[in-house]
Amino acid sequence: MPSITYRPLSEHEVTRIREIDRTERVRIGYRVEGDALIRMDVVWDSSPWREEGDEHSFPHMIHFLEDILANKGSMLGAFDGDRLVGLAAFRPHLSETMAQLALLHVSNGYRRLGIARTFFDEIVKMAHQTGATQLYVSATPSESAVAFYTSRGFVWTQTPHPELFALEPEDIHMIKPLAPQD
Repeated sequence: MPSITYRPLSEHEVTRIREIDRTERVRIGYRVEGDALIRMDVVWDSSPWREEGDEHSFPHMIHFLEDILANKGSMLGAFDGDRLVGLAAFRPHLSETMAQLALLHVSNGYRRLGIARTFFDEIVKMAHQTGATQLYVSATPSESAVAFYTSRGFVWTQTPHPELFALEPEDIHMIKPLAPQD
């Protein structure tokens, strides 16, 4: 098992997102239909980052992370030696009472080692420090993402944040109430 270290990332390190291997074999997914969250069999194999184009491209992700940082957000990195193997981004003020876990990626080959859990715990601490009473996430509609967030106390919301829903209508929008003991 690798020895993983964690540290904050600076704005000069946003391009390191290139080091994350986002590939994943997805066979169970979710979709929202009316007022129900529907589980379904799928074949959604996540490709590596693209050089240009949509939300899964380096330019899009770099711009997204720069925007988070420009709005008083922060990034955390997980490292195996010098290699970035996980990245989480935090937006402190999605609304007056809500913070956002804006991004969480762990490289293929490093998943299920506790990296996402460590990031989540740190993001919850950050949210508490900002006075947030809720944490929002737009979860990739895969079984692994939805199961991870629900295991951490997130629940699917039927009233997603309008701007985030417009950006990611296929995602499963979830909210976690933050209790003082979290």
